[in-house]
Amino acid sequence: MTTEHPLLLQARGLKKSYGSKPALKGVDLQLRAGEMLALLGPNGAGKSTLLQLLTGLFTPDEGEIEVLGQDMRRHPAQALAGLGVVFQQSALDMDLSVISNLLFHTDLHGLPRAVARERIARHLPALGLSGQEKAQVRNLSGGNRRKVELVRALLHAPRVLLMDEATVGLDPASRQQLLAHVNHLCHSEGIGVLWTTHLIEEVQNADRLMLLHQGKAHFDGSIADFMAKAGEGSDFKTEILRQLSGPASANR
Repeated sequence: MTTEHPLLLQARGLKKSYGSKPALKGVDLQLRAGEMLALLGPNGAGKSTLLQLLTGLFTPDEGEIEVLGQDMRRHPAQALAGLGVVFQQSALDMDLSVISNLLFHTDLHGLPRAVARERIARHLPALGLSGQEKAQVRNLSGGNRRKVELVRALLHAPRVLLMDEATVGLDPASRQQLLAHVNHLCHSEGIGVLWTTHLIEEVQNADRLMLLHQGKAHFDGSIADFMAKAGEGSDFKTEILRQLSGPASANR
């Protein structure tokens, strides 16, 4: 009998509309320690809206969000303290050095400088950024900037890591390296990871897959369960595209 890992993030019945246009139509989500959940959907599916709700940037019209047991509406500071986030759009200061960007983040979280520098010294080499502390962010490659953002997201030791289309604009090698490192962090340190993407090739090594289409979750389960539902001889990419091809595809 297997023991389930602790529940880190839970969302129930999330709905969000912009004017008369619904972006989310009642989405449930659970994320456990040491689990990598891939959230896959085409552009406009509601992925960004879901991430904006989970990070407290917007408030859902209906539904509840809990991070480490803390309600996002009633205790936002405590809930957000458990999250590390890498957004699709870079939030680094291009004119500052790598170390200045990272220390600015740790200062905001009230982390002592000695602790911050120890964590920075541990995370930068792990992502192949040794010797880059004094480099100006503007002079880094797109892949290395994204790695710096990942280091920044990890410095306050979050239990939950949210990656919002984090590989957009990266070359295939950088994309694979970032994905492999996050996967390693998830399983070696017990971090819960929500990886949102529109790229099918990024989801096959995830522990769980959620398909989001037109504001609804159309599947939530393991890759093995997804392929079992598809039937013998089915191709993963073809089945994904079929599930996301139209309004009649839900929950098959």
